[in-house]
Amino acid sequence: MRYVSLTDTQKIMEHIGLTEGVFFDLLQERLRRVEDRMLSQANSHHLDLQAALKHLVSSGGKRVRPAVTLLIGEMLDGDDDRLITLAAAIEMLHTATLVHDDLIDGALLRRGIPTINAQWSPGATVLTGDFMFAAAAKLAAETDSVAVMRLFADTLAVIVNGEITQMFASHGVVSRENYYRRIYAKTASMFVLATGAAAYLSPVEEATTEAVRTYGYQIGLAFQVVDDILDFVGDQSAIGKPVGGDLHQGLVTLPAIYYAEAHPDDADMQRVLQGDFDGAHIDRLVQAIRKSDAIAQATQEARSFVDRGVQALDGLQDNRARQALIQLAHYIVERNL
Repeated sequence: MRYVSLTDTQKIMEHIGLTEGVFFDLLQERLRRVEDRMLSQANSHHLDLQAALKHLVSSGGKRVRPAVTLLIGEMLDGDDDRLITLAAAIEMLHTATLVHDDLIDGALLRRGIPTINAQWSPGATVLTGDFMFAAAAKLAAETDSVAVMRLFADTLAVIVNGEITQMFASHGVVSRENYYRRIYAKTASMFVLATGAAAYLSPVEEATTEAVRTYGYQIGLAFQVVDDILDFVGDQSAIGKPVGGDLHQGLVTLPAIYYAEAHPDDADMQRVLQGDFDGAHIDRLVQAIRKSDAIAQATQEARSFVDRGVQALDGLQDNRARQALIQLAHYIVERNL
């Protein structure tokens, strides 16, 4: 069995300054337990479904969401077994959304590895995603917390509503309000789930729960802004998709918004606003955005989100988990930039 992608997870740990021994104690072993919980959800089910789940889990990823869940829980003295179950539920939910996203986008590779829909029919891919949503909900229920289950269900509704809104009302739209609403639904809502649900499983008051939810909200926004920056400046092999892919799909992200505000008469941007998302003008626009101040401006905004997230932890008990959360927040905005 292949456990956590130590290459990816080790990058996080190296960045947040943990020694090998502390890293093992703090996260590595518990992340392995998270993956075991995920893989066990397909036991006694169809062999192809078991193989699909193993493929998805072994595809790696940085495991940022379960890491945040476990660190918040440790900082707040939460019950470790229930936190493992919660982290598995959240990562299973995240993975399920990726299965459906890849099908919707027609993506054949993710992180350089073939997606499920590259190997199976659309129907089988949808059903695999559906199974993973169900397994995620089952894991959430096993925390024995009604508050967790309610937040879990609310988050799934936010994610789906965000995808529908993006599909029908976000293409070619240069709007900060639309953008922030979209990235909250797509990404930040899952970080709010990770932090808020971990607090629900810990002996803390409402004020502490709100503080860690704010941390999750802010670093979740930062995480997606950085992803959107990397869509313009990242290495294609590293980000696992063509550079400028969002614009080719008609999605105007923060770097493009900054560019549009500074260059309102740019002919290529005007074509995007008119609904033309395919052609040489998109490639020219991507290069123009890369060379402009828009990348630096978007990066600074991501750092501002991180700063506000870190500030939300002020006054909470200072232990190794809190320090790791602070450094993890900075890792999110500095990765690959």
